[in-house]
Amino acid sequence: MARLPTLNALRAFEAAGRHLSFTRAAEELHVTQAAVSHQIKSLEEQLGMRLFRRGPRGLLLTDVGQTYLPEVRDAFAKLTAATQRLRARDAHGAITVSVLPSFASRWLVPRLPRFRSANPEIDVRVAADDHLVDFDRDDVDVAIRYGRGDYPGLRTDRFMTEELFPVCSPALLNGDPPLERPEDLARHTLLHDDMRLDWRMWLMAAGVEGVDPHRGASFNSSTLVLQAAVDGQGVALGRSALAGDDLAAGRLVRPFAVSLPAEFAYYIVCPEHTADRPSIRTFRHWLLGEAGQRPE
Repeated sequence: MARLPTLNALRAFEAAGRHLSFTRAAEELHVTQAAVSHQIKSLEEQLGMRLFRRGPRGLLLTDVGQTYLPEVRDAFAKLTAATQRLRARDAHGAITVSVLPSFASRWLVPRLPRFRSANPEIDVRVAADDHLVDFDRDDVDVAIRYGRGDYPGLRTDRFMTEELFPVCSPALLNGDPPLERPEDLARHTLLHDDMRLDWRMWLMAAGVEGVDPHRGASFNSSTLVLQAAVDGQGVALGRSALAGDDLAAGRLVRPFAVSLPAEFAYYIVCPEHTADRPSIRTFRHWLLGEAGQRPE
């Protein structure tokens, strides 16, 4: 395969050939006239033929130069167009977001219409998965993760903390048995997700004794736990981020005011080298805004 000339040499030739002037080419490229002359000389030596000659009225292209210039100009035009398309796609194309299924269904997906309305040029693809994403291997641009924020080598933005508190269907408040005091939980079904320890911690924070924190129905998904609570199957320990919409809509209520700060928080995670791509930056700023934070 033939070795191609350097882009700097070709750029100097294209500019000099267009202006028929080393001086004007140097001004356009923000280099010295000597630098342009050096690049042209290097290009001619590599090609083994002259591209310019001096005429009575100044610089002229040789026959070879006149043949070569349109081809080089066309190549640069194609590179420019391809780069512009790539940047436009980066700014307005699709992004893939990896997110926990419970957070996707309870928080992200209901809010996506607002993002699409404000940014119709950016398509968001949601990949709901419990597994940690590998940005080097997976086709993912941004991840929303729940943890302590320890993600080495990645851009990490903490955007939402949580509180834990009991939630239930409004029908349970005045049912039989009633649900008036935390101690009344002893006569109600407790609903659990995989974090069974949370109920014990909340009961301790509320100063409640005589309630077994381990009994009750168990689900492997926070979404299922909240749905069971909406259906009146028992009392769930709701997470503020996931239960917020159900509380606002009246599908769930908080029977007690005591809340417990969650150990973990939600983080926006992406590689450092892509964090400021226009589409990713726009999506990150939107997430922070939805969570009531000011983007940095």
